[in-house]
Amino acid sequence: TPPPTLLLIDIQEFYYPGGGWALADPEPAGRHAGRLLARFRERGWPVIHVRHDHEPGGAIHAHVAPRNGEPVLTKRQVNAFLDTDLQQRLEDLGTRRLVIAGMQTHMCVEAAVRAAADLGYEVTVAADACATRDVEHGGRTVAAADVHAATLATLAAYATVTDTASLLADLAP
Repeated sequence: TPPPTLLLIDIQEFYYPGGGWALADPEPAGRHAGRLLARFRERGWPVIHVRHDHEPGGAIHAHVAPRNGEPVLTKRQVNAFLDTDLQQRLEDLGTRRLVIAGMQTHMCVEAAVRAAADLGYEVTVAADACATRDVEHGGRTVAAADVHAATLATLAAYATVTDTASLLADLAP
């Protein structure tokens, strides 16, 4: 069977401190995503970097900076499958299993997980390699930790939701 493909969603400068859309604690999530990236590179498994077409701060963060030859897909929608060639790239790789990490948990990560599940992929989300922000609704602020937890609880119906350490153990040589 083909190896899983790592999808790194929007781990971009504008989500880090000083950026226009700074999230709650993006650094630990970025470091965990970097650990996953290192394992996939060690194994020679496919990686696709996804970035949202937004400036300023649109560069992929150093935690997961692409190497020469690693594909970078630029999207303009929340869902990385919409109006991109992501599905074709995955088909070309023979991918059936995806590992997803990224930013924001409740937006682009959630959209990618749901779309991938709808398309028949077996999806795993590295919960601690994702980050989000506080959101407002009905005059109420919902804390980032609660947004993150609620989104992951919902995504558990579509994917395996785990942590980086468990995932790395499962992907050990």
